[in-house]
Amino acid sequence: MAMSDDDRALWDDKFAERGLPEPEAIGPAAVFASYRDEFPTAGHALDVACGQGTAAVWLARRGLQVRGFDVSPVAIEQASALAARSGVAGRCRFDVADLDDGLPDGPPADVIYCARFRDRRLDAPMIERLAPGGLLAVTALSQVGGSAGRFRAAPGELRAAFAGLEAIAHGEGQGLAWLLARRRIVAARPGG
Repeated sequence: MAMSDDDRALWDDKFAERGLPEPEAIGPAAVFASYRDEFPTAGHALDVACGQGTAAVWLARRGLQVRGFDVSPVAIEQASALAARSGVAGRCRFDVADLDDGLPDGPPADVIYCARFRDRRLDAPMIERLAPGGLLAVTALSQVGGSAGRFRAAPGELRAAFAGLEAIAHGEGQGLAWLLARRRIVAARPGG
């Protein structure tokens, strides 16, 4: 089921109303601030539902090649402008994508970042896309300290959805759930 034109227009209006983000807005979600050193400084990153690109530009500034996706053409224009204004346009590629159609194809990612967006159908594809040793950083609206809703994570949902990854840190409360986890590196067996 693809996102409706009405939904896309709604997001376009929200991003247009916000205007281009200020440089001080560049960075990861606040819950990840004390874990900045966990994020690599080289490799490839995906920013799923990237919005205005503040996290993508931060990742690019760290040295990663970043590909961001969002359903809103307005958000994609703003993300591209932010990357250009921040001197990292050469390390960022932003594309309009309806994530209701699934995660767009691409190579393994050293970082997958997804903030304030929850689509359970993307859990397995995101895990599969992570390179061995890759980092997953996810935040979602939560029922814990917030209201119930289709796009809100139930208590313990993120930990359960990504149980196959090695959790570095996680939390729930005040209407937000978050998880920082790494895909395990499977050692090769001797002689095999």
